Amino acid sequence: MLKWPSIRNRRENPAAEEPGAPVTEALELALLAGVRQGRRAEFDALYRLYHPRLWRFLVHMLRRGEQVEEVLNDTLLVVWQRADSFDGRSKLSTWVFGIAYRKALKALSRLDLPLEADVVNEPADPGPGPEQRLGLAQLRGRLAGALAELSVEHRAVVELCYFHDMAYAEIAEVVGCPPETVKTRMFYARRRLRLLLDDLAGPGQGEAS
Repeated sequence: MLKWPSIRNRRENPAAEEPGAPVTEALELALLAGVRQGRRAEFDALYRLYHPRLWRFLVHMLRRGEQVEEVLNDTLLVVWQRADSFDGRSKLSTWVFGIAYRKALKALSRLDLPLEADVVNEPADPGPGPEQRLGLAQLRGRLAGALAELSVEHRAVVELCYFHDMAYAEIAEVVGCPPETVKTRMFYARRRLRLLLDDLAGPGQGEAS
């Protein structure tokens, strides 16, 4: 049985990334080459690189802590078991996020309870002072609420574009549709978000009860 690398404080701050040298595509591919040879050290390093990125993506897709961790680990298990199937025609990140997206869709198809029953919040940035942190937390809450109102297909393109800096062509590979379909989904997602955020920012809105 594959033992997962430890991610320090991942429950308290799953999006935290440890400082170090900038991550490049060449470094990721070098690590994958080691994974292909069954070397755990390279897999552990790749796991730690992708854990925070996949968490940010999946937490907005699934919004359930247990499901996020399960799908994240299932995704990286595929990377471990099927590293040879990466053919290099796309970025490694595109391939990994494509696996995560398909796993997330399967998890959502099995979901019986409302998503709001167990919402997972991303940790607040500890940098600003208390009042600023409160404002940021409220803003994150409004954004998360608006994103949750989108369809899973629309939510995915917004997440990948704005939170993971992917171009439309890359997003198309991740979600398995033509780039023009990505553009269409983004158009409707933006329009829906504008309506939702205008409403949330109106008088009497935005304060937690």
